[in-house]
Amino acid sequence: MKKTFCFFTMIISLTACGSAGAQAVTARPVTVLEINRKMIDSLDNKIIETIALREKLVKEIGEYKAKNNIPALQTSRFQEVLRNAVKGGMKQGLSEEFVAELMNAIHRESLRIESKAANNSN
Repeated sequence: MKKTFCFFTMIISLTACGSAGAQAVTARPVTVLEINRKMIDSLDNKIIETIALREKLVKEIGEYKAKNNIPALQTSRFQEVLRNAVKGGMKQGLSEEFVAELMNAIHRESLRIESKAANNSN
């Protein structure tokens, strides 16, 4: 962890210096809090990008279901997805309640996107 901290401190310090890199650096040191917040911001962006990619696939599935007269809501499939997510989340130390809420929110958005895709393909 110390090596990672030192590495990120150096990178952020160099980035903060910008074109003043050749001049004497008198900037205050970057804190662990700031580094961790930047890493969280980056991870949050990746989470959103991953969900957006997932929803693009959902749209394709919605179009397929519409063309083949398959209802958007597939309760047994969602229960399987939910079970797998809860199991994986618990292995990572996340609560069952949190993972269930997260997956239910994603599922609601997926159903909205599938419904929209079905309406557009008719």
